[in-house]
Amino acid sequence: MGAYELGILKWLHIICMVYWLGGEWGVFQTSYNVVNHKLPLEERRRHMETAYRIDILARTGIIMLLPLGLHMGNIWTIQPYGGSALTIMWVLCIAWLALCWSAFIFRETDIGIRLTKMDEAIRFVLIPLLFLSALSSLLGYGPFLAEPGMLWYSAKILVYSLMLVLGLLLRFIMREWTVLFRRLATEGSPPEVERQLEKSIAFGRKIAYCYWVGILSVAFFAAVKPF
Repeated sequence: MGAYELGILKWLHIICMVYWLGGEWGVFQTSYNVVNHKLPLEERRRHMETAYRIDILARTGIIMLLPLGLHMGNIWTIQPYGGSALTIMWVLCIAWLALCWSAFIFRETDIGIRLTKMDEAIRFVLIPLLFLSALSSLLGYGPFLAEPGMLWYSAKILVYSLMLVLGLLLRFIMREWTVLFRRLATEGSPPEVERQLEKSIAFGRKIAYCYWVGILSVAFFAAVKPF
């Protein structure tokens, strides 16, 4: 069962990585039409809707990578939290995923914005927890084993935590889209709104380049286990 279980986890991990990387590329490309003020507003809204529908798969992949990675780490005996701790971790991550999907479903409403802020709040707790755990492990203080041949695991979690930071910034941008498009729908096309859209997405594109490098690094550590 151990080898079979590990094989399934690896398979799911690969799928999540594919959706994470591919989804972010899809949102990046769609964003060009979101800010194109030469297009009719309804056309731009359709592109924004497409971006959200692509992005939810990337968000799903990001969240699910955490329990999958920690579960495999326990099988490899790199991370010591198995048994009931692993079960609680899965329950919490599934609850987080349900919150993320709820925010997506209600994204055009005030409730959706509040749910999105709750999703973001989780990351404010999770990011420093993962970063400090990974850094402490690389320095030899645990909780993860960081002996020769196992350092890649802590390094992967460290980079993953940094990617959550970049992902959080991109979440801020997409939440801002919703607010700005409400203004476009009610006020026409105010120049200051159009400028803010262009400014936020230009910033997001710069983040995206770093994001892709980080995602590829996470995948590299997982596949090659270089140190």
